Amino acid sequence: MKKITIIAIVASIIGFIDSAYLTIIKFTNSPIYCTPGLGDCESVQNSQWATIWGIPIALLGSLAYLALIFCFVFEKRIPVLKQYSQFIIFGISLFGFLYSLFLTYLELFVIHAICQWCILSAICMTVIFIATIIRLKELQLRTSK
Repeated sequence: MKKITIIAIVASIIGFIDSAYLTIIKFTNSPIYCTPGLGDCESVQNSQWATIWGIPIALLGSLAYLALIFCFVFEKRIPVLKQYSQFIIFGISLFGFLYSLFLTYLELFVIHAICQWCILSAICMTVIFIATIIRLKELQLRTSK
């Protein structure tokens, strides 16, 4: 497995753990741990932007990270993924990256609070998106030869 793919898998695992933690916090209505002085996670988690149609954004993030992990791990083993995994991964990571940008904008300019866990997820998705672009570029170079 290539180094760039391993980096993307590690970022996906970290992102999954992060968003799973936020999902558990949301469903159990537990207090969220936030490093003092680093933000106001409670305000972000309790904002109107933390759910879509009653579904926690963190749960959707968890599912996206699981889908990415599945695609990365099985892209060479499952026939349909052999053919389409690069594009599936690109689609998920592009949407996740853009949505993370939107959520970060909301934190900064609408909610006026920062959640360190949300920022960690945004960083993970950014790393995955960049890795995906690199992988697509490598694929393009291999197929053009």
